[in-house]
Amino acid sequence: MIDVKSVCLGELENNCYLLTDKESGKSALVDCTDASEKMLSFLESADLEYILLTHGHYDHIGGVQEIKERFRAKVVISQADAGMLTSSKLSLAAFCSGIHHDASADILVSDGDMLTLGNTKIRVMATPGHTKGGICYIADDVIFTGDTLFCCSCGRTDFPGGSFIEIKDSLHRLAALDKNYTLYPGHEAFSTLDFEKKNNPYMN
Repeated sequence: MIDVKSVCLGELENNCYLLTDKESGKSALVDCTDASEKMLSFLESADLEYILLTHGHYDHIGGVQEIKERFRAKVVISQADAGMLTSSKLSLAAFCSGIHHDASADILVSDGDMLTLGNTKIRVMATPGHTKGGICYIADDVIFTGDTLFCCSCGRTDFPGGSFIEIKDSLHRLAALDKNYTLYPGHEAFSTLDFEKKNNPYMN
């Protein structure tokens, strides 16, 4: 069994999530907008094993290195987006007046990889389209969708590395899943997969 808590941070109102395996108490942070006092208060004394990055845009990685060092957590990102951790151009910070903080990855993942968090298995699902290496994390009955899937919408595809064809394919893969997962996106409201299948125009 897992527990999920959320916090909204930064100018772009990013959702970051603390996923905790209830039996072991081990946790993973999904995306890391910054290392602000609000973030530190959110994490408190979490037994943080991973920082799971859905993609490498600057608003999702700003606090990665500081939180990694404070909590001795392992940073997880896709191979295709790993370069964004050390490039303000690739992370888009240089083009969006954002702040880029270099970070280092510990685990590079690809579609179908599994991570173990205590007694919880976390499956990696490749969902390119917003970025080349966008991924979702699936655990129990929840999916952390990053900027791939939003409530009744989807991520932008007009940035470098974006592709509307690819994100449509990714959304169709998500729609093919056979459980009514709770969806936790990188921005805006939470949703469910059944609701999105019925109401999201990009999933049809």
